[in-house]
Amino acid sequence: MEDSTNTAAINALNRIMELELAGVVKYTHYALMVYGYNRIPIVSWMKGNADESLTHAHKAGELVTLLGGHPSLKIGSLLETEKHDIGDILRESLEHEKNALSAYYDLLKIVEGQSVLLEEYAREMIVNEEMHLDEVNKMMRRPGDTAAFKG
Repeated sequence: MEDSTNTAAINALNRIMELELAGVVKYTHYALMVYGYNRIPIVSWMKGNADESLTHAHKAGELVTLLGGHPSLKIGSLLETEKHDIGDILRESLEHEKNALSAYYDLLKIVEGQSVLLEEYAREMIVNEEMHLDEVNKMMRRPGDTAAFKG
């Protein structure tokens, strides 16, 4: 890749790493804030998301170093609504996942036609994030609703 493309890819990967690390913190927090009848499966799902976010952050960081870059020590935005109803938590989660998906699409635009490795990584992560968004969307629906949640 050209130097400018390499630099842009490193920046995009660092942004992804920061977003994914924020996901670790957010999902860990959310898991602690779930109350009610469905607490156990939701907490388990949130903890799984925190673990997955850490894996994604590590993978992005590895690619930063592969490209000769320095992995960021920053973390993405941790703002929250301070509302802890499961619906509010899921809406925050949905927003976080949309931001992560956007970051992977940004990376794909930068590396498309430049690096098969990074293209395939971006595409794999886009599929993963879109499936995750669908999962959250289905959780937001009322039982029996088949139409996508519009929020």
